[in-house]
Amino acid sequence: MRRLRRRIEFFQGTLDSTSEISEARIFDTTLRDGEQSPRTSFSYEDKREIASILDDMGTHVIEAGFPVNSEAEFEAVRDIAEATSATVCGLARVVDKDIDAALDSGVEMVHVFASTSDVQLQDSMHATRQEALERSVEAVERVTDAGATCMFSPMDVTRTEESFVIDVVEAVSDAGTDWINLPDTCGVATPRRFYDMVETVVSHTDARVDVHTHDDFGLASANALSGYEAGASQAQVSVNGIGERAGNAAYEEVVMALESLYDVDTGIGTRRITELAQVVEAKSDMPIPANKPVVGSNAFSHESGIHAAGVIENSDTFEPGVMTPEMVGATRQLVLGKHTGTHSVRERLEDAGFEPTEAEVREVTRMVKDRGAEQEEITFERLKEFAKEIGVRREEVRI
Repeated sequence: MRRLRRRIEFFQGTLDSTSEISEARIFDTTLRDGEQSPRTSFSYEDKREIASILDDMGTHVIEAGFPVNSEAEFEAVRDIAEATSATVCGLARVVDKDIDAALDSGVEMVHVFASTSDVQLQDSMHATRQEALERSVEAVERVTDAGATCMFSPMDVTRTEESFVIDVVEAVSDAGTDWINLPDTCGVATPRRFYDMVETVVSHTDARVDVHTHDDFGLASANALSGYEAGASQAQVSVNGIGERAGNAAYEEVVMALESLYDVDTGIGTRRITELAQVVEAKSDMPIPANKPVVGSNAFSHESGIHAAGVIENSDTFEPGVMTPEMVGATRQLVLGKHTGTHSVRERLEDAGFEPTEAEVREVTRMVKDRGAEQEEITFERLKEFAKEIGVRREEVRI
């Protein structure tokens, strides 16, 4: 897919630095962790459609599901692995039957995980630290012996004692894992603390490092970016941020921050981001909030008079500048309502073929503000009705 040229010069200012990250791969887990959102279930056809778009956009890894979970899940993972050019990954516990199901599904990467925090070891995995470590090593060896790429996750790593994290990381590294994923399973990391942890792990392994961050405190995307800054090569994300509880780092947020703020060429075809978000919204039955970054209906919309006037003159005044609606397949909107100013009203009237005087613009603006204050939706058609009510002259159409 041909990508939009996006090299927009970064603005001079207090944050003028784009050199912190040199490599940034994208691992999408919409079809696995995203589907674990409460009350969300993707059909076989849903998974195939979403995977096809992710693949066409250039996503590096697609975690297609948990093959041992059911026959239908196994078949969906297998078919996605056969149909896509992206690396397809299957999830597995450190259990032989899970690993064998993933391998049998034909995925290129098997993602094995074991709890490492004491609370999960005791009350979820029901194992000692030593048992978890031994089972982790055995699982990695089973995957690598089969010739598949191995990713290992010490689950709940951000609530795990650092010395044990290092023990596990070194052990699975010696066993030959290709990737180590660091999951902030319960979303308790903060960007600086997460940076320090990732940096520590990077210094104790030759494997490549990947991060998986949850959004319980609204920090998932920030933590993912912090992981990249600390030396991680890849982050796990989901479209619209869907996933367990409050969800994951959002695909669209992380990709566009990398492209626009860090000037990293991710290889992702960003022009389909809005389309992808809308497909996942429909399939997951999880509405995109209007104020959702990048893909929400308000992301490139302006109502405030000062903002709209600035954007009409130059969109960079009240938009990031380094991210435009065209880059993500969206459109800019000037919304009419209580906060609308005369610049926006004049532009919309002229777009409709009217030739308003200054006094007429002020009168129509007053009408828009009054109706907007009453929470009436002011559509383009309603604006034209206001103009006709006060007799604004229209341009003559010459044949």
